Amino acid sequence: MKHTKTGAPSQRMLRVAEEIRHALSAVFMRADFHDPDLHGVHVTVTEVRASPDLKHMTAFVSALGRDLTPEQMAGLRRVSPFLRREVAHAVRLKYAPDLHFQPDTALGYAQHISEVMHRPEVQRDLAPRKAEEE
Repeated sequence: MKHTKTGAPSQRMLRVAEEIRHALSAVFMRADFHDPDLHGVHVTVTEVRASPDLKHMTAFVSALGRDLTPEQMAGLRRVSPFLRREVAHAVRLKYAPDLHFQPDTALGYAQHISEVMHRPEVQRDLAPRKAEEE
């Protein structure tokens, strides 16, 4: 299985990654795993990216819009064998994929950009352009 000519993931990679995202989200909703660093944390899976051979999945996670702490990320790594088994039961694949977790920083970055865009000096710089557009 390969990426398309443009380097984008194939339709199969996208479909399987989305199925894995749903399966992981369901496990996190049930909170069946027992790890002290994950106790009471509501993990959100924002995206899953599949390797071309579908044997590795990278899940981008956050805690209800906040970044997970390093301890919580370590907790996810500790429970990944359990999560892998749960995903294998939920999604029919030839191989159960190895799960890798990365913090999803997109929301924090978007908030930062929004704050920058609302600064008075930025608004001042944008004001003449708005007048020109009208």
